[in-house]
Amino acid sequence: MESIKRNVLLNPGPSTTTDTVKFAQVIPDICPREREFGGLMKGLREDLVKIVHGDTEKYTSVLFCGSGTINIDAAINSLLPKDRKALIVNNGAYSARAVEICQYYGLDYIDLQFPVDRQPDLNKVEEALKDNPDVALVHTTHNETGTGILNPIGEIGDLAHKYGAVFTVDTTSTYAMRPIDIEKENIDFCMASAQKGLAAFTGLSFIVGNREIIERSAAYPRRSYYCNLFMQYDFFERTGEMHFTPPVQTIYAVIQAIKEYWSEGEEAKWARHTRVFNAINEGLEELGFRQVIRPEWRAGLVSSALYPDDPNWSFENIHDYCYERGFTIYPGKISAANTFRLCALGAIDENDIRDFFAVFREALASCKVQMPVIYKD
Repeated sequence: MESIKRNVLLNPGPSTTTDTVKFAQVIPDICPREREFGGLMKGLREDLVKIVHGDTEKYTSVLFCGSGTINIDAAINSLLPKDRKALIVNNGAYSARAVEICQYYGLDYIDLQFPVDRQPDLNKVEEALKDNPDVALVHTTHNETGTGILNPIGEIGDLAHKYGAVFTVDTTSTYAMRPIDIEKENIDFCMASAQKGLAAFTGLSFIVGNREIIERSAAYPRRSYYCNLFMQYDFFERTGEMHFTPPVQTIYAVIQAIKEYWSEGEEAKWARHTRVFNAINEGLEELGFRQVIRPEWRAGLVSSALYPDDPNWSFENIHDYCYERGFTIYPGKISAANTFRLCALGAIDENDIRDFFAVFREALASCKVQMPVIYKD
């Protein structure tokens, strides 16, 4: 088996994959309605629950074709009862996406906004729940990937349950990266995509959540045909198959990625990502870059650095220089500030980050950007 040219992706997904995950897609053609494939799906669904330490009797996973946004869509449109309200705890671009989903479906919602560089104020979350007894669903993002801030989901979930609401969490960039215990974190539903923490490929997304609540949602309004959580769950339970055609090759890659996840181990994998993250932060600090999020609020996965005040700085030129040498960096996602992001996802380690910063320094020098970088205030 020949190796494939390796690129180090420091963008927030898709992530760098192993060759074994890549080659897992090269399989004999198979109809996804065959029993053989259905058996693979059953094991995959159970593993997705076990990764967040869920009891497979209480929790299940439901698979969808699509990017991570399909999970937010399916969770919110499927789990909100008639004439009830959603509370979106919003401090970033991906929580804001949940607000947009509520708007598109015409759902009643509260957009509880906080600054993108601050954790939510739990007192205000509780106040919103106390003042709005018709809130039946609370949603937030675990790690706002646009900035790298870590939200206190255990505490938010505790408040949601205190006031009788279901708690859904977008864990797209933390699932299989930062350890999650679905029960201890007071999560009813979490969600992710194959190309993020599992380091597989784009095309398969999944929601892990409480069976009883899914079954209860069968009586809720059907707001979507393709993205209805109960309908997809029910079809799995009755047939062992996805309701609609699954991404077959991607599923084989995901199964291989999960084997590699179990082989490395949750703690060792998180330790590796932490090494990568620390190396990123050290490299940025040595070059004088300022970050958006305070160190104690960072999720350990995304570093969001401010553009320096240097007339020679050009993100596009820096990006292109690094890209041509096998490293991908990514622009920020903060409307009020110009930033770029370096992420600790994927099958990489700290030696990759050392190699990256050697190239990054060359890029800065080629653009005649002063080092350490400068800021006017």
